[in-house]
Amino acid sequence: MPSLSEMLPFLIPLIIVQLVLLAYVMYHIFTHDTYKKGSRGLWVAVCIVGMEFIGPVLYLLLGKEDA
Repeated sequence: MPSLSEMLPFLIPLIIVQLVLLAYVMYHIFTHDTYKKGSRGLWVAVCIVGMEFIGPVLYLLLGKEDA
């Protein structure tokens, strides 16, 4: 099993992408009033609890209102 120091070059870019995606989705949730499904509180909870890419991706697919 590889050590943490060996995996860091792979983990750091993934963590950065995850945080950027979460920041974008949270910004979008707080600046828009309409959603396809659910409410603002629901999507904030889904994105925070499902922070491992799943929550933000679910919001982009199911919750983000088309422009």
